[in-house]
Amino acid sequence: MTTLYDFTVKSQDETDFSLRHFTDKVLLVVNTATGCGLTPQYEGLQALYDQFQDKGFEVLDFPCNQFKQQSPGTAEEINTFCSLNYNTTFPRFAKIEVNGTAAHPLYQWLKTEKKGTLGKVIEWNFTKFLIDREGNVVKRFAPTTTPEKLIAEIEKLL
Repeated sequence: MTTLYDFTVKSQDETDFSLRHFTDKVLLVVNTATGCGLTPQYEGLQALYDQFQDKGFEVLDFPCNQFKQQSPGTAEEINTFCSLNYNTTFPRFAKIEVNGTAAHPLYQWLKTEKKGTLGKVIEWNFTKFLIDREGNVVKRFAPTTTPEKLIAEIEKLL
């Protein structure tokens, strides 16, 4: 059975990074954008990270430029924006495609595990997937679901 730990993604410097690094952690996987109406969710994501990191929780940030090119910058520009505006400290990876023929295998798997309102399509930036300590997808949340509304679901897994 496939789990999140079976995937390798690119770190921001484009080197391979195995998600096995997060074994035994509760994870929130999010495709993000710096120029989106939902970008202020970075603040809530950081608050979740601050609240639960010491209990084995991580937010995995995957910038995505597929939705109206709302994340156009380089890795350095995205990091600077997120640091200056939202003080983010959770792991961020290289830009990723979440839909279409070039969708990363991680996102192909996530969408198969938990479909959304449009089926196996990511509707927009800030779609969230909650992963349990065994690397299985527990829930999928719509882009408009704010991080604060995930607290009870995260607490169940910690």
